[in-house]
Amino acid sequence: MDGKAIGPGPYRATKLWNETIKLFRGGMPLKRHWAHFRYYDCSFMGSEGVEYLHELLRRNYNFGPEVTRYQTLQLLRKFLKAHVIEDIKGRHGTEDFEDNGHLYRFPTSSPMKSFPTRPVLRDSSDLPRLIRWDDYEELPQRENVAPLKSSVMTSDLWNKRHSVAIGDVNECKLIRRKEITPKQVDHIWKSMTVAHLQRVLGLHSLDGVLNPTHINGKHIVHNVFSVNKTGIVVLENKAEDMPYWVGSAMKCLANWPNGNDSKQPVYPGFERDVLRTVADYFQRLKEPLLTFHLYEVFVNILSLLHEQQVATEALQVSCLLLPPASRRRLQLLMRLMARVCQNPHLPPLNDAIATRTLMVQTFSHCVLGSVDEMDLDELLATKLVVFMMEHHNTIFQAPSKLRCQIKYAGSDTDFSTSPAFCKQISRVECDEQKVVGTQTPLQALLEGLIADKELPAKDKRKRLKQFQRSYPEVYRSRFPTEESRAAVAPEKTPRLKPHLMFFNLKKPFQPFQRSWSFRA
Repeated sequence: MDGKAIGPGPYRATKLWNETIKLFRGGMPLKRHWAHFRYYDCSFMGSEGVEYLHELLRRNYNFGPEVTRYQTLQLLRKFLKAHVIEDIKGRHGTEDFEDNGHLYRFPTSSPMKSFPTRPVLRDSSDLPRLIRWDDYEELPQRENVAPLKSSVMTSDLWNKRHSVAIGDVNECKLIRRKEITPKQVDHIWKSMTVAHLQRVLGLHSLDGVLNPTHINGKHIVHNVFSVNKTGIVVLENKAEDMPYWVGSAMKCLANWPNGNDSKQPVYPGFERDVLRTVADYFQRLKEPLLTFHLYEVFVNILSLLHEQQVATEALQVSCLLLPPASRRRLQLLMRLMARVCQNPHLPPLNDAIATRTLMVQTFSHCVLGSVDEMDLDELLATKLVVFMMEHHNTIFQAPSKLRCQIKYAGSDTDFSTSPAFCKQISRVECDEQKVVGTQTPLQALLEGLIADKELPAKDKRKRLKQFQRSYPEVYRSRFPTEESRAAVAPEKTPRLKPHLMFFNLKKPFQPFQRSWSFRA
């Protein structure tokens, strides 16, 4: 691999743009070309520029061999619009770069991108203050309990040794911690997630990489806890989800040939039309799935792809910052792409391009994109999408290291509401909760046993008797009388046994009579 490796840091996308222009301008062979009965020095043909830049990008450490010729052509068109190059008549901007014998040249100075000035962050005074150990309120002393007498230390030697270290010892008081608010929970997840991302990227600061004002702590909490059994985010507002027909089309392709739930007739080329339907939906989105605000973050992660474990952890943390709707679409799309590429029963989706290459080229720009048109987003998106498609099962899991670092009451068990600290209750309330907490599931178990219509009557009576022996109080509260129990599981009516009867012989016993002779 050639080229200068640009590691993680602020404005990495701008550095890559400037580095590519520098390499292309410094290495492109220039010579004299004839056109319209005159010659032009220091020029190159469009096809020559595509060939050279394509090979340059493929050998560059920051891009790799997955760059296609079409992507190179798209980049040269951006160069022409940005006046990095111009045609031999000095035209640029409105013209379109042509991959043929059309002549181009470099202007006197190709414009380099300047690093943007980062806006001043707002004051953090509006952020909720985190819970501290001194956040408490005193509880009233119980009237019936006499206050403890404080023991006074009379040892002069002890006071001399320890008074400087700990000062005066105050009277112990019963206190109660203040409850943590939902806003504080969101702030905890936001601050810890951003700090963890900074450590994974190996940066001293995220200035120029991530603007904290664009991060929503509620999105992080939702992406961690509000997931289904397969780990996909569940949206509270169903209107933000994809249309039903898009989900059906994705399911049809992912489970081909057994995914056509709508029972539509399958004709030759049906799978290509389904792919076109899915692609049209994602390509019409107003913003890439990784959002414009996080573009620089994922561009920095691209420099870590040679370290698979580090890159995977960085993607895990970064994907938590996405809005839940974008994360859900991205996860479903990555799973679709992986299944389509691994499905041997799926017919070819294109006559000239392999299925894997087709999927990457179709959806890469829908995943990662820059708000600035003059950028290398198409080249960078290809490299990122390939990695995410291969490791999508791991990337969309909440990072275990981050969850171990965040500790507060309910952080491991609460999945719907914001957790709070424990409250002190009376003994009577404790006994009531103990009874309710144990009897409620048992009552539900008993009702489920009664409502089971597939269970034979004999087995149901047997299980009810076992339940009666194990939990007599719960059984008695449900069946206070024998009539109530008989209405659910009636006893088996005894069947009278018939009297023993001798077989009726039609003919009496008769002596044996030989019907034919054994004599010869």
